Amino acid sequence: MNGQPVNSLMPPPPVPGFPGGTAVSRLRVYDWESADGLCGGSPHLHTVSSEAYVVTAGAGEVHTISMAGVQQHRLAAGSLVWFSPGTVHRLVNAGGLALNVIMSNAGLPEAGDAVLTFPRRILQDPALYAANAVLPRDADESDVAGAARRRRDLALEGYAELHTSVLRDGTPALQEFHRAAARLVRPRIGHWKDLWSANVQSQVKETERALRDLADGSATTLAGAAVASAEERAGEGFGMCGRLTTWEDARL
Repeated sequence: MNGQPVNSLMPPPPVPGFPGGTAVSRLRVYDWESADGLCGGSPHLHTVSSEAYVVTAGAGEVHTISMAGVQQHRLAAGSLVWFSPGTVHRLVNAGGLALNVIMSNAGLPEAGDAVLTFPRRILQDPALYAANAVLPRDADESDVAGAARRRRDLALEGYAELHTSVLRDGTPALQEFHRAAARLVRPRIGHWKDLWSANVQSQVKETERALRDLADGSATTLAGAAVASAEERAGEGFGMCGRLTTWEDARL
């Protein structure tokens, strides 16, 4: 039936959002070699959103700096690893590493929730940070790839500084980076609140309403039963850690 309703007697309900106010994408981790001989993406953290990796192919590692210190986590097909905001993470590709990425707070990661581990001199200057963090638009793929690689290398330069500082001074060095990240994102918080309210808080309120209705013996909220689907966007984009595939539905 091509997914069309049969004998529908009521207007269709609103299209449901992706479960839990999350976002999902597919990632092929960069195979570009860096100065330390490892291949992979740009180290960064998220200031608000948690992130999960479901590895679908290949092998590698994710290197993290958290309040637990410096750690390395091996990745292979079937691995699942996730981490909370404030965790610096670097994906390392040991061969064909591909994964599905699940992010909380759909809309916020795309709106600048990530902060790259640029050197201190750049983190302290919001204009300089923005100039180095943004990739060119409407440019040839080779030009965008070159800019993404330069951005990755600059993030690795700062990551090496941070890594050394954490090993020497412990978590206070990470907390210093946290404060720098918080200063950078502060001007965006008003916009983020609007996105969060539309994509996440609204789902929480719907669940609260459903629990209240069901406790009263009402099935009213079930009248919103609906199905949604989305098609992959053509081509891959350049993300912080690799080549991204996303879906057309903006609510995903």
